Amino acid sequence: MPVFTRRAVERVIRYAMRRAEERRGRLISVTKSNASRFAYVLWDEVTQELAEREFPALRVERVHVDAMAARMVLNPGSIDVVVGSNLFNDILTDLGAAIQGGMGIAASANLDPSRTHPSMFEPVHGSAPDIAGKGRANPIGAILTGALMLDHLGLGPAAARVRQAVAEVTAGGTVLTGDLGGTASTEEVADAVVGALG
Repeated sequence: MPVFTRRAVERVIRYAMRRAEERRGRLISVTKSNASRFAYVLWDEVTQELAEREFPALRVERVHVDAMAARMVLNPGSIDVVVGSNLFNDILTDLGAAIQGGMGIAASANLDPSRTHPSMFEPVHGSAPDIAGKGRANPIGAILTGALMLDHLGLGPAAARVRQAVAEVTAGGTVLTGDLGGTASTEEVADAVVGALG
């Protein structure tokens, strides 16, 4: 059973609501309050209170985690900003990575919204120790994670250039690692992205 505090839940949900406000004005709060009647009931209450008090124009949906997994597979275009507990979102980010092509291309960031402490940036797959040093790892997740860090540092145009370079390389379809159906090495893919950056 997870233990949530009102302060911590409010902090993460407020951050997500701000991001949703900057994007399409839609937020999905992932919960399981029908089965976990303490922690996730609190989660739902805080979400509703914040939406009503501070973000009345935001469209907020409450979706149970199992239904969210199905929705990600069946209707991913209906999803924009998602907020949930560490447990739920750890599972959902791996599912999201699989939907977009595999663990090797998924970026992630663990942000301190207050910016008083450092944030951490790493690909969803972590260090992939089982294939480290073999030239088989897909570097795209790490490269896109760098783009997230550039965004966080206020360098949006540079982040956009990195994403565009990755898009060009992957759309070309000729320089891809094995997880994406290609034969290129880690270094070859990284060099191709650097080349696309110009």
